[in-house]
Amino acid sequence: MRRQLNTLYVTTDGAWLHKEGANIVLEVEHQVRAQLPVHMLESLVCFGRVMVSPPLLGYCAEQGISVCFLSANGRFLARVEGPVSGNVLLRREQYRRSDEPIGCAAIVRNVLLGKLHNQRMVLGRALRDHGEKLAPEAEAALNHAHQRLHRIADKLLLEQSVDVLRGFEGEAAQAYFGVFDHLIRVPVPGLRFNGRSRRPPRDAVNALLSFLYTLVTHDCRAALEAVGLDPAVGFLHRDRPGRPSLALDLLEEFRAFLADRLTLSLINLRQITEHDFVVLDNGAVLLREESRKAVLISYQERKKHELHHVFLEEKAPIGLFPFLQAQLLARHLRGDLDGYPPFLWK
Repeated sequence: MRRQLNTLYVTTDGAWLHKEGANIVLEVEHQVRAQLPVHMLESLVCFGRVMVSPPLLGYCAEQGISVCFLSANGRFLARVEGPVSGNVLLRREQYRRSDEPIGCAAIVRNVLLGKLHNQRMVLGRALRDHGEKLAPEAEAALNHAHQRLHRIADKLLLEQSVDVLRGFEGEAAQAYFGVFDHLIRVPVPGLRFNGRSRRPPRDAVNALLSFLYTLVTHDCRAALEAVGLDPAVGFLHRDRPGRPSLALDLLEEFRAFLADRLTLSLINLRQITEHDFVVLDNGAVLLREESRKAVLISYQERKKHELHHVFLEEKAPIGLFPFLQAQLLARHLRGDLDGYPPFLWK
C-alpha cells in the first residue's frame, strides 16, 4: 500500500516560504512560524499572496512535490512541478481511448454510476438518520430524488453515447441539488441553499462546496500524475486548454462522499456559521481566512479516517482513495481490468 503523505496548505497572507537544508521554512513578517521536513510532503498548496523562493521551487520539483497556487477563494492559478515521469504507452492509450466513442463511453458510464451511487448514499443516510425530524414535504422530496437518481442510473447502463450520458449527469445534478437544502438542519437564513452557483458562488453553502471541490480536485490531479496519467485529457469532461479534465472526471466520484458530506457536517454541527463568510461588492460569497483554515483542518482529518474499498476488499485511509482509483483506471487502460471499477461508498 502506498504511504499517505501530507499536503501543506498555506493560507496566511504575506507568508514567505524558503528552503533551509531539507526543510521548508514558513516566515510571516520575518518571524519563523513553522518548519517541516520536505520528505513528509506530497504537495504544497498556497492560497492568496504567498511567496515561494526559487530554490524551494526547484527543490520541490526535484523531489516530486507539486506546488499549486490558488487565489484567496480557492480558484486555480498555476502549478509548478518537475519532469513528467509517466509511462508514455499508458498516456498514448489514454489519448486513444478518449477519442474512441465506445471505449470512452464505457469509462464515462462507470464514473457516472459511481457518482450517482454516492449521491444516493448522501440522501439515503439523511433519510435514515434524520427522517423522523424532517418535515413531511422534505422527506417526500428526498425520497423522490433518491428514486429519480436510481432510475437515471438504470438508464446509464443502456446508453452508448457520451453526449447522452453527459445529459443524464445534468439531469441527476438537477435532482440531487434540487433537494440539497433539505439536508441542512440549521434554521439560519444565511445558510440556505437555493441551487448550485459558481464563478462566483452566490451564497455561503456554494462557497463552501466550491472550496472543498477545489481541494479534492487538487488531490485527484496529484493522484493521476502519480500513476502516469495525463490529468488534462479526460473522458466525461471535454478537453479545454488549462482545464484538468481527467482530474475533474475523478472528482465526480468523490464530490458527494468527500465534499458534500463534509459541507453538511460542518454546517449542521455549527463548526461553520454564517459569520465565517464575507460578501464582496459583486455579490460573491467567500470564506474568511480563519474559516478556510478550519475547513482545511477538517478536510485533512477526514482524509485520515479509514474506509473499506469495495473493489479492492481492503481498508485504506480516505486520503488514499483518489490514488487507488487512479491506479484502477491505469490498470483498465493497460488492459489488466475489463472495465473501470468506480469508487462506491458503502
